[in-house]
Amino acid sequence: SIKMDIRGAVDAAVPTNIIAAKAAEVRANKVNWQSYLQGQMISGEDCEFIQRFEQKRNPEEKQELLQTEGNQCAKTFINLMTHISKEQTVQYILTMVDDMLQENHQRVCIFFDYAKRGKNTAWSYFLPMLNRQDLFTVHMAARIIAKLAAWGRELMEGSDLNYYFNWIKTQLSSQKLRGSVEAGAVSTSDSSQYVQCVAGCLQLMLRVNEYRFAWVEADGVNCIMGVLSNKCGFQLQYQMIFCVWLLAFSPQMCEYLRRYNIVPVLSDILQESVKEKVTRIILAAFR
Repeated sequence: SIKMDIRGAVDAAVPTNIIAAKAAEVRANKVNWQSYLQGQMISGEDCEFIQRFEQKRNPEEKQELLQTEGNQCAKTFINLMTHISKEQTVQYILTMVDDMLQENHQRVCIFFDYAKRGKNTAWSYFLPMLNRQDLFTVHMAARIIAKLAAWGRELMEGSDLNYYFNWIKTQLSSQKLRGSVEAGAVSTSDSSQYVQCVAGCLQLMLRVNEYRFAWVEADGVNCIMGVLSNKCGFQLQYQMIFCVWLLAFSPQMCEYLRRYNIVPVLSDILQESVKEKVTRIILAAFR
């Protein structure tokens, strides 16, 4: 029998190649915080904290700093992200936040605690980033939002969740990206890797039962079907079927999925599939 575990969905957090490559490049470009301080673009407090944070090379030291000064950490990251307009620096801050959460899922609490003090939600700081022009910035913000929503103690809901799911649907429908490809801004292979990153965010979200219902209510199954019927490349195909598999964990969802005629679509893919992992995930979804 095929052994599959829902925790496998954690793989969704692994960045796709283009994003991993860009993130490595961003990490290597150290920021001159002192010049921002001299230009009065950041506060002395934020400048001092970010420099101390960067100096903590080993995980234990970093963990100790975050445990004792978690509020300052969230405050500094959010201040820098919202007050600095230079794209390269924003990319650097988002990459640091993403790395920090990836190292230890519990660290999402830092942002929840900070948000609570300001009567905000943890993701409210990152959602506006989805409107930016730079694809790397946008997708880093999207990953951070998914991690906060999937690993946090509070559920994303209401207009925030609608907004995020609508963004995911738009990206998966890919009109936007096709537009950039035609304009020559992004190559086709790059754009497909960015779409895989979006699918990864959805894989992470759908591990949470409440988000499965919200996704179905937002007509998300039709969106998945649209991607699957669009000859989307096997990696994205695998990710979309993985999402179907996650939805099928909720018994009430199986009824919905049957209504959407998803079984014949998956059967067709199964007949044509040459990739073992695609075959395995379809069979798991059928079960």
